[in-house]
Amino acid sequence: QLRAWDAADEYVLRHIAENNSVNNATNKSKNTLLLVNDAFGALAVSLHELLPDCWSDSYLSQLALTYNCEQNQLAPQSRFIPSTTELDVDKSYDLVIIKIPKTIALLEDQLIRLKTHIRPDTCIIAAAMSKHIHTSTLKLFEKIIGSTRTSLAVKKARLVFSTYEKTEKNISPVYPKTYTINEFDLSLVNHANVFAKDKLDKGAALFIQQFKTLPEAETIIDLGCGNGVLGIMAQRYLPTSKLCFIDESYMAIASAKASYEKLYPDQSADFLLSDSLSAYQGSQVDLIVCNPPFHQEHVVGDHLAWQMFEQSLRCLKRGGQLWVVANRHLNHHSKLKRLFGNNRIIASNKQFVVFSAKKR
Repeated sequence: QLRAWDAADEYVLRHIAENNSVNNATNKSKNTLLLVNDAFGALAVSLHELLPDCWSDSYLSQLALTYNCEQNQLAPQSRFIPSTTELDVDKSYDLVIIKIPKTIALLEDQLIRLKTHIRPDTCIIAAAMSKHIHTSTLKLFEKIIGSTRTSLAVKKARLVFSTYEKTEKNISPVYPKTYTINEFDLSLVNHANVFAKDKLDKGAALFIQQFKTLPEAETIIDLGCGNGVLGIMAQRYLPTSKLCFIDESYMAIASAKASYEKLYPDQSADFLLSDSLSAYQGSQVDLIVCNPPFHQEHVVGDHLAWQMFEQSLRCLKRGGQLWVVANRHLNHHSKLKRLFGNNRIIASNKQFVVFSAKKR
């Protein structure tokens, strides 16, 4: 079901063309266009000649932008800025196009950090499918940016127009945050786009409760690490193991690194941005722990889990194990049995199941 664009991308491109927004708001000799959360580069490729800055939390989006420019015989002129990097201090933008992300905390963080780079005459347009624009979304724009209105819906997509209004009230970024998991005597650092940023999710809690039976492992990968809670707890039970944390989110890697270094100041671990295990070039490992996602933004499916499982089989040593926690209804254990030829259910409850597979 994945496509490189959606009706909201089409809508915002059509709007800026019909209203001459680009010529009115930008000087083509300067890169004064900012694209925020451009999922696969559809906006950046279409607006390529304006040299846009692309601000996103997704390494996968960064790869897609590069690839899609190549596919369209375009030189890589757009500048990708990771979400963990601040926009240029002295730079202000004439036109800002925002694809509204699934995570409202990420949108809040981005809008707060954007404020110092816009002016009352900056054209700010946000886009999403109508069902993903809520009253809380509009209130957030009004609270942080200023006067906000929406367009009519077209192909179930809608645009949000916001005008910067300078106020004396100063809103400071609230991320990264730290929260404590009393059950495991654990403190974690979380950036805005990290899953379960305020509390430990129930699946991970069930998973960690089984870690006392983890197999001995010299090397461990926390795949799709998020804030790193699985790898960090695996280190507690296997203190001599070498850890590698992998995720495609810049904020996830930053969160995991901050938490790990705070908890294990005398140990070292590796932190890798990667589309699953695609960028992993290390030696085969003994153990991979994984809490795989079952959606990419708003698109639900098992394609990400399949990729993780297939690449885990490649990266494990013979006799190495993949340990997974997932919602019961996803039936991942059947997939693993097909790939590995075996699987073992370690624990389960009404909602989640923890299982493992061994590379033969």
